[in-house]
Amino acid sequence: MNRLKDESGQTLVLMAAIMGLLMICFLGLAMDVGMLFREKREAQAAADAAALAAAEELAVGATSNEQSVANAMAKIHGFDTTLAKDPATVTLTTPVTGNFSGSKYVQATVSKPIKTLFMGAFSSKFATVEVSAQSIGGAGQTSPTCICLEGTSGQDLNLSNNAQIIAPKCGIIEDSSASNAVAITQGASVNALSLGTASSTWDTSTNVWGGGTIASSTDVVQGLTSTCHPQMPTPPTYSSCASDPGGSSTSFTAGPSSASGTACYTSLTVGANNTKDTLNPGTYVITTGALHFESGNGGYSNQGGNGVFFYLTGTASLIVDNGANINLASGGSTLSAGGTAPTVGSYNGVLVFQDPSDTQPITIQGGANSFLSGAVDAPAAAVTLGNGSSTSFNSSVVAQTLTMYGGAVLNSPPVTNLGTLNISVSKTVQ
Repeated sequence: MNRLKDESGQTLVLMAAIMGLLMICFLGLAMDVGMLFREKREAQAAADAAALAAAEELAVGATSNEQSVANAMAKIHGFDTTLAKDPATVTLTTPVTGNFSGSKYVQATVSKPIKTLFMGAFSSKFATVEVSAQSIGGAGQTSPTCICLEGTSGQDLNLSNNAQIIAPKCGIIEDSSASNAVAITQGASVNALSLGTASSTWDTSTNVWGGGTIASSTDVVQGLTSTCHPQMPTPPTYSSCASDPGGSSTSFTAGPSSASGTACYTSLTVGANNTKDTLNPGTYVITTGALHFESGNGGYSNQGGNGVFFYLTGTASLIVDNGANINLASGGSTLSAGGTAPTVGSYNGVLVFQDPSDTQPITIQGGANSFLSGAVDAPAAAVTLGNGSSTSFNSSVVAQTLTMYGGAVLNSPPVTNLGTLNISVSKTVQ
């Protein structure tokens, strides 16, 4: 009878029952949460597919088909809008804010009520949970090209030591198929509308490091099948060529007598030994040696320099020394202090054109207060922009390769004749 009256062990049984109930509750909650996460991922896939399909219809003008193709793509991903009970919904709208907004984009929102297994036992409002996702697709979006790099192997673009490319209205195309085709390192950055590369193996994990960044608004497109090879200007005509007037190390005035004229030199040294050399507007042809801007203590290496066009041919090259303060503005382009440079006819907007047969490198270092405005077209050259955080490079670039370092900043405007890049890709925003 004493044994029957003994109550020891009852707490253990009660605790075991409670723990079992809690385990069942946690198991049910885990099942509900896992199911909802899975449905959320599937909703995002459905939204991506719906947005891209609708954008493709928008691109070809078939706006009446947008909803039907979006619904069809959502159904393929498990979100059926035709179900009699708890159907999915696909809502198409035009995004009005953010980097991807306007009439050439379409936003798809996919949602669906999901019945829970356990959460509804605690509250009726959790018996059915709505999952949704959004995505934006571009409808025939293109990016004008302002930097075109024609090297087909190796590294075409190398940015380091806080160098920057700022081209929010245009993009970069490079033709290299190498896995290291683009390197952005040591605090360097690219903020462009697009970055397109022929390489299908290039990736940001191994080529963007040490604080290097690509802006989130930059569309990165890999595996391009068409190369960037824009048409170059027609070479100017010229006859006799004078020797280098800068060889005497005295101040001089160079160039034609008018902006429509042409002057030819075997080489041209500007700013040697602190000379004050004036460059008239017009066309300059350099046939053999360097177009060389030397650094000095007396302010700008050159006076004038507004409305100039330099044609480099033969074995000519361009060298701007570190510390050289230059002022160079192509015909018709914006001057450093505002206004417009004198026009030079068909060469307006082009500052330097190095003939495709000329493979000499172009090296431009920055001074403490330099200004350069106009296209640099050197399809066979390796172009280097270095130093000069206070230097303003306002230029489009055509080259074999482009190397930038030491705080160099390149501001590139859209140039229509460098081609375009299709950036019609789905953009996940939520």
